[in-house]
Amino acid sequence: LDLERIALEYVVPCLHDIGFCYLDNFLGEVVGDCVLERVKRMHRDGELADGQLAGPSRGVAKRHLRGDQIKINYFTICIFQAMVACYPGNGTGYVRHVDNPNGDGRCITCIYYLNKNWDSKLHGGILRIFPEGKSYVADVEPIFDRLLFFWSDRRNPHEVQPSYATRYAMTVWYFDAEERAEAKKKFRNLT
Repeated sequence: LDLERIALEYVVPCLHDIGFCYLDNFLGEVVGDCVLERVKRMHRDGELADGQLAGPSRGVAKRHLRGDQIKINYFTICIFQAMVACYPGNGTGYVRHVDNPNGDGRCITCIYYLNKNWDSKLHGGILRIFPEGKSYVADVEPIFDRLLFFWSDRRNPHEVQPSYATRYAMTVWYFDAEERAEAKKKFRNLT
């Protein structure tokens, strides 16, 4: 794959025109299987913890707002942050939210799905995007070897609809360096 060409000719124009896009068969079966097995091992070995809420839940039980289990890895280069997520398949999802509501530097959300033989009619787990200023919603099925991109800020509120089978994904956030530096400065000043 000529990834630079795909990014310039497909991903960037889609992000600018509609705010999101996805690529199927991104890594291929062999590499995708290796990633899936590593994520399953992390889940099996108890490396994933319940996802946390960033703001107040106003009396609603956390499990009704966000039901995933995650592991976040921070990288020293700080151009991206990665997270492995698992929805255990008991009807949990994640209510409508924005990844970067407060200018923390996250610019683009990139999700790689790892769900073989996924049937959204049976298993649910659709990621629904509500593009700002558009008269439609976009439903993205979390199928194996699909890579999804969308703006992380208020332009793309989104939700994970209830999942009735174990649903795995890896998310990477790409950062805007200036916004990230300003967010870190504000955080340091608060502490």
